[in-house]
Amino acid sequence: MPPAAPNPHFRAARRALFALVPLLLAIAGWQWLQNHPQHNPWAPLDLRDPPGWATRTKLARLKEDVGACRAVLARSDIVFTALDAAGEGECARPDRTRLGDYPLSPDTPPVTCPVAIALELWRRDSVAPAARRILGSDIARIEHLGAFSCRRMYGASEGRWSEHATGNAIDIAGFVLEDGRRISVLGDWDGEGTEARFLREVRDGACKSFATVLSPDYNAAHADHFHLDQDGRWSGVCR
Repeated sequence: MPPAAPNPHFRAARRALFALVPLLLAIAGWQWLQNHPQHNPWAPLDLRDPPGWATRTKLARLKEDVGACRAVLARSDIVFTALDAAGEGECARPDRTRLGDYPLSPDTPPVTCPVAIALELWRRDSVAPAARRILGSDIARIEHLGAFSCRRMYGASEGRWSEHATGNAIDIAGFVLEDGRRISVLGDWDGEGTEARFLREVRDGACKSFATVLSPDYNAAHADHFHLDQDGRWSGVCR
């Protein structure tokens, strides 16, 4: 006796079920992204969210849009001041953004907004936790050697202009802890102690926020500082 033919209604229901599965998965995936904005490329960037899959992409979008960048600072409750444009030519600075509550010393210089955002992420996600875990103290101050300098790279008379010429970079020289200790790039980079371990960890942590990170491992010109900038042309340099 030949087997009975499949019920046409059953086959139609099965096809409908198979067609419904991708839709249900898509809905579940979208809901998951809504609950995890740090992984959602369409969600507005908020620096209070933990780092996620989409964070670096969102940061890259801000490099050419000062208004959107400052909107991120405001949305994230980061205190800042938008200063008037300054300079001209290769040293024109249309974006001068000063963080209002950041432990830079001797002062808090104006930088581009993308650098300001990267500094905040670096402090929160790398510097502060590394200081507590490795050195057993909170950070009191982060010492810098300056942000703006109207010059070409390495002070040369010709060649490419430095990212410092537009305030799109900052040089970090050391860290002062709440317990009074001072960790300097020049004095503590070499060695196997906790100070050297801390410096290497925060150097590596900076690479998650900045496009370019140069340390004493790069060349002798950086023996006493970390150079941090947001120049997308050199994106990925971390040494």
